[in-house]
Amino acid sequence: MKAQFASETSATGEFERQEDAFRDWISNDGSTAYSAVAGRYHLYVSLACPWASRTVICRKLKGLEEAIGMTVVDPIRDEKGWAFRDPSDKTPPDAPFESTDPINDFDYLSEAYAATDPNFDERVTVPVLWDKETKRIVNNCEDDICPMFNSAFNTVARNKDVDLFPKDIEAEQTKLAGFIYDNVNNGVYKAGFATRQRAYETSCRKLFEALDQLEQRLTKSRYLFGKRIVEADWRLFCTLVRFDAVYHGHFKCNIRRIIDYPNLQGYLMDLYQQPGIAETVNFDHIKRHYYMTHTEINPTRIVPLGPALDLTAPHGREKL
Repeated sequence: MKAQFASETSATGEFERQEDAFRDWISNDGSTAYSAVAGRYHLYVSLACPWASRTVICRKLKGLEEAIGMTVVDPIRDEKGWAFRDPSDKTPPDAPFESTDPINDFDYLSEAYAATDPNFDERVTVPVLWDKETKRIVNNCEDDICPMFNSAFNTVARNKDVDLFPKDIEAEQTKLAGFIYDNVNNGVYKAGFATRQRAYETSCRKLFEALDQLEQRLTKSRYLFGKRIVEADWRLFCTLVRFDAVYHGHFKCNIRRIIDYPNLQGYLMDLYQQPGIAETVNFDHIKRHYYMTHTEINPTRIVPLGPALDLTAPHGREKL
């Protein structure tokens, strides 16, 4: 299994993210082989990963905690990939996060991939939505898992009225989500994992051009689509909340910080203070994962103490 990103780098130094391998769909109308029933599926995530964190947030907002179990992997990914580690070593910062797999007793998430496809030979990623009935991965794409949590599982959700994909803005949200993914979500990675100067500079400039546009959009609108919070907001949030702590320094996305953008910073704080969201954000996991996993970027594996962040202060966004 490929643990790092060599196979995802072009000849000219651009980072080219691999495609998600498992894209089966869960339905509540019998139209697919996988039915949306409580207790059948289990979500494997890392709290360090922005893609996985988006599924954690959707699960939380829809109230699916009792219907869909969840296991958090150790934040430090090594040559064997994401792991469930014995917490016997308590020496920080190398102390493993206490994470055992209650469903399959796996030691590594790669075992779930091998069980699903013995020939899988790509980088093992999170999130993973596992089917306990067929004992295989149903889906490892957050762009599928979030809509399924929103709609297919609505019959077993506590918060049935929460709709992160409103039909009346479907086309516009899809377009904006694509823009955010290309330039911001994946943009920080394209800058951070670039191996040539030109590739880095091109990606970094596109990233900050996108942030400038989003800052302007948020001057007149509390959220991306007015007064309601939709999936595109959480898509952006998962990158913004990691930006000043990791991407600004570790990925060299250092033209500006998010705190230098008045509207983006207030928007970030507003979303962070929404009920249940702060508990989905773990800065220890985030910082240890990036700084200790990407040894080609940070060979010393030293994790910085800062920055000091306060996302709980008044944000003033309610005035909009």
